[in-house]
Amino acid sequence: MIPRSTAVRRRAVAALATAALAALTASPAQAAATNPYERGPAPTVASIEATRGPYAVAQTSVSRYAVSGFAGGTIYYPTSTSDGTFGAVAVAPGYTATQSSLAWLGPRLASQGFVVFTIDTRSRYDQPSARGDQLLAALDYLTRTSEVRSRIDAGRLAVMGHSMGGGGALEAAKDNPALQAAIPLTPWNADKTWPEIQTPTLIIGAQNDSTASVTTHSERFYESLPATLDKAYLELRGASHFAPNTSNTTIARQSIAWLKRYVDDDLRYAQFLCPAPTVSTAISEYRSTCAA
Repeated sequence: MIPRSTAVRRRAVAALATAALAALTASPAQAAATNPYERGPAPTVASIEATRGPYAVAQTSVSRYAVSGFAGGTIYYPTSTSDGTFGAVAVAPGYTATQSSLAWLGPRLASQGFVVFTIDTRSRYDQPSARGDQLLAALDYLTRTSEVRSRIDAGRLAVMGHSMGGGGALEAAKDNPALQAAIPLTPWNADKTWPEIQTPTLIIGAQNDSTASVTTHSERFYESLPATLDKAYLELRGASHFAPNTSNTTIARQSIAWLKRYVDDDLRYAQFLCPAPTVSTAISEYRSTCAA
């Protein structure tokens, strides 16, 4: 099972929040001492919108015959080991899709300082609950068996997914509250309420989604999450259900900021989440609990 260090991690986050103002004005050396999980240079809008971040990236394929509980995939990881270990993210595709549908996310997230595992599911027709189990199985493989396990901090893990894979990300967060972040992308799930989730969750919906309409899926999922939870809902203006299947700067920018803030506890990225991003040509709506 994935290590469940939630209480310790939550205390650490609370301590970081108390020290937030000091951390924002500290020197680089002082900031690193305050947050040992901080990775990479100070962020800017340009740096988190770039197609590649500060880390060089390598990748390795994992055969479905070499694993159990899911069907293999591709691991993307920073080549440098000088900064210590990294947080890890497992990413699941949608109904009938394969890992290739989300391949663009692998190097883009990894270059910002994460180990990213885009997975294939055991069946292209697996439902969200099965996809959630497979995301957790993939994280177990990453941290226990994979050739990059020494590069990963097993206490800093997250899940993402598209469509039924996004529904699977919600399932995984419900099943394992030790996860540090969840990012469902235009998610689909027959279950519309998620009051059990304790993991900071960013839901990205699409305004013109005719497969998992935001009124019956993303918005309902967001509203059902606990009011006390760190959560956000971003709606892509004019976008379809399949927006996450191609390179998308808005998805990348907000996902990087969310993962940095909650997987790395990096308060330097809070500026991209709170105050909330404004409605724009790319964003039709944004809701969050950041003001709380």
